[in-house]
Amino acid sequence: MKHGEHSGNGTEVKIPFPPHSPSTARFTFIDLFAGVGGFRLALQELSGRCTFSCEWDPWAQKTYEANYGEVPFGDITKIDEKEVPEHDFLCAGFPCQAFSQAGRRLGFKDTRGTLFFDIARILKAKRPKAFFLENVRGLLSHQSGQTLATILSVLRDELGYFVPTPKIIKAEDHGVPQKRGRVFLIGFREDLGIQKFEYPKPSGIPVAFAHAREDKPVSARYYLSTSYLTSLRAHRTRHESMGHGFGFEIIKDNEVANTIVIGGMGRERNLVVDHRLKDFTPVTNIKGEVNREGIRRMTPREWARLQGYPDEFRIPVSDAQAYKQFANSVAVPAIKATAERMLETLTQAKSPAIPSAA
Repeated sequence: MKHGEHSGNGTEVKIPFPPHSPSTARFTFIDLFAGVGGFRLALQELSGRCTFSCEWDPWAQKTYEANYGEVPFGDITKIDEKEVPEHDFLCAGFPCQAFSQAGRRLGFKDTRGTLFFDIARILKAKRPKAFFLENVRGLLSHQSGQTLATILSVLRDELGYFVPTPKIIKAEDHGVPQKRGRVFLIGFREDLGIQKFEYPKPSGIPVAFAHAREDKPVSARYYLSTSYLTSLRAHRTRHESMGHGFGFEIIKDNEVANTIVIGGMGRERNLVVDHRLKDFTPVTNIKGEVNREGIRRMTPREWARLQGYPDEFRIPVSDAQAYKQFANSVAVPAIKATAERMLETLTQAKSPAIPSAA
């Protein structure tokens, strides 16, 4: 479905976040390793027009299509960089799992076989005015810093971009109640003459889980069983006895949630107390009964809010997939604040590369 204008049976489909038309867009961008489109949502709010998207996971593709009206290209390694549309910004929340061999200081050759290489070859072929990359904070220390040094060498020395020192930007500094720090790596093409960039300052907006809490009572399916709650308490007690201090955690309404992650104790580190449930009949097969203490997991919608997604954002997949998608997403307000600073920097360049906002 191109731009989500029509379904297969010819009926018009209204999507929540349609692309800007070429005539109304202030700039263009591409959305690589797109996930469910956190970069896209942020840049569209700044009047950007997405000209190309790429995401390999079929369930993330489904969510992306439901919200933006297009199915992203699949495997980035199969992209012919010459066929990627022209764009002003390249955006990517790229994985770094494949960097085990990086750090031999062989530059571009060092990144072959990694997914960063696919970003680099698109940058080399299309020469966008700027790029905006996001990664886990561990990138700064990966391979004792050699991985980041290799990436910066490619971006600065071989591809010719001004790249300020990467910075960890915290989601809670930009209006969402989640302790989530991510490395932001941005760059401007050297011929634009940009030699300075200031990352956005904290917004000063008070944040608390209460702002993300579901407005109405939620299903019993999100409430822990008495049996599971007992095992979680025993698990935490064991770790406390060993001095680890690891286990489940309950987030109060006036607190900020822990980083949402998949696997391990990801959801159990962000439990909440909600006494609005009236029907304690189990919805799924559980051991024991639904607990009467009001302890439940956060819902996918609450995780979406913790990443700054508006309630108009559609979640057309199972809870399991939704948790995975939002855990892997960027925090939209933090992306938007940084992209806005990038746009300001581009408009103030000696030869303005982006038109000023209307």
